[in-house]
Amino acid sequence: MDSARVGHDTSTSFSVWMRSHLVSSPLALFFGRLVHLPLGSSSFGLLSFGFVGSQQYSMTIDLDSASDVIFANRSQAKLSKMLWEDALLDAQKVTELNPVSHVGYQLTHAALRGAQRYDEAIEAFIIMLSKLDDAPEPHIRDLRQLYVCPSEIEDAIQTAVGMELEYAPLRLLNTSTGLLWEETEALLHDIQDKDVRGLKGIGGIAKLQSFCKVARDAGYRWAWMDTCCIDKKSNTELQESVNSMFVWYRHSALTIVYLSDVPPSSQSGALARKSSAIMKELEGATGIDPQALISFRPGMRDAREKLRWASKRVTTMQEDIAYSLFGIFGVHLPVIYGEKKQNALGRLLQEIVARSGDITSLDWVGQSSEFNSCLPADIISYAAPPCSLPSLSEDEIQTAVSSLRNIVTVDSALKLYNLLEDMNAPLFATCRLRLPCIAFRVTEVKRRPSHTAHSMYGVKADGVRDLVITTDETLIQFSRARPTQQTFFLVRPWDRRLLGLPDFSEQLTFADEGESVGDWPESESGSDDTHEPSSDLPGEEESTVDSDVHSRSLRLMVQLGQAFNALLVAQQRVGEYKRIASDHNIIAQVKDMASIDIMNIRTLDIL
Repeated sequence: MDSARVGHDTSTSFSVWMRSHLVSSPLALFFGRLVHLPLGSSSFGLLSFGFVGSQQYSMTIDLDSASDVIFANRSQAKLSKMLWEDALLDAQKVTELNPVSHVGYQLTHAALRGAQRYDEAIEAFIIMLSKLDDAPEPHIRDLRQLYVCPSEIEDAIQTAVGMELEYAPLRLLNTSTGLLWEETEALLHDIQDKDVRGLKGIGGIAKLQSFCKVARDAGYRWAWMDTCCIDKKSNTELQESVNSMFVWYRHSALTIVYLSDVPPSSQSGALARKSSAIMKELEGATGIDPQALISFRPGMRDAREKLRWASKRVTTMQEDIAYSLFGIFGVHLPVIYGEKKQNALGRLLQEIVARSGDITSLDWVGQSSEFNSCLPADIISYAAPPCSLPSLSEDEIQTAVSSLRNIVTVDSALKLYNLLEDMNAPLFATCRLRLPCIAFRVTEVKRRPSHTAHSMYGVKADGVRDLVITTDETLIQFSRARPTQQTFFLVRPWDRRLLGLPDFSEQLTFADEGESVGDWPESESGSDDTHEPSSDLPGEEESTVDSDVHSRSLRLMVQLGQAFNALLVAQQRVGEYKRIASDHNIIAQVKDMASIDIMNIRTLDIL
């Protein structure tokens, strides 16, 4: 059976609802504080007259109406009296007389904001920013640093609204109108045994009707839509649908995507892969590389990058932040609406680490999850790219290896290498992470003065250079002279890729390569009794192997000597630790690569 399917992105409708309610919401104050434009003469960089009454300016303009400065001063005077419309007229005159200046748009924004015409105010604000960027005078361009751009404002508001709504009921009463507010879609019981083409008055029905028309016009008789083709009263059907949805989309004859935030002028009805314009628009909206969109395969590979793709997604049900990623990662987990997003996201990330051994999902900054402290409380913590540190060139590695040959004995280098090679992969189950790592014991934590909302601490650890961290948590201060019973470690999670060995799980299978054993030459697929000696001298092959292993061991020590993204963990109970979340990456580096102690290698239980 052919089927056409649809995806739904609610982020824009959420933004529009938010904007339309700014006037009556406490967020209006937040919005105003973020984009407030100082109107003093120093901000303009142009006004030289004193602040006088608007009537005096009227008399001046009657005599000489050619000066934009006069109109600007009069507009400012009217703003102070909250005469928004009058101030707007003068501001528009300033723009007309001096269109290259930012001043008219600055006054226009202030007047429109005072008149509660927020959409127009934002447009004026954006133009004002562009005028500041293009100003020839350096001191005028410097004014640009005073303002926050609208996209940053929207992100801040989205975050604030999300925090407020995380534990809000699904439906709300408007106390002014007495009406029930909810974001509605046509559900199964709305359309069962009915002809959807004739339905009216049901939320989301227009989208459903349009979807059916597009599918029918494309020649498909049967279609499936996530909002109305699932009986959500049946837990069994809901579980199966959520876990199978990605497979259904992927194997459908046609997938129709409804993009609520794409402007009407955009091209529609085309196959995305064949339209470079659509692919470019999708890349701009999602932040996903076009090649990844075209050649995507579900699975655990590049887990951190896939989490970044989803980091700014908005869903109606908060748990869907995690459930919507089941298909992308190829996992099947129970669907438990009501568990809240921290638990849903925690279960997904736990499954990713447990099945793949990939620790890149531990690379984040922000707030810790209640599920496990090594995981973030919100997927937005993955919005920033993973921490990227400078790497050595091959020549620099060889130089460092050569210097270590005269310092580190073969036995000690091999012992370190073998110990790390034998380390188990991370184990993650029942909210507990067993993390193989290189741990450096913290010897001093001392609070430092900070001008931010976060606490700043100087940290010293055995074998590691001193560093500074910032966190919302209050840490115990101690030193060697004033020790504490609680143990702290700076931790380098162990990454097996540092061994320099191939990862056979990422190599192509026979089917992927389009080959079979039957395609191989006989000498490759069968046994061959003919053996050519690899060396004319006895023991030379063993010597070469030992030399290669020694070189790999020294290369590993060089890699371990480079800066790394560390975790700070604090002991909770005997043998159990908790990650201390930071608002910046903790970048640490060993003092001497030759002094890495095998005693630092351990596995920690992190709650």
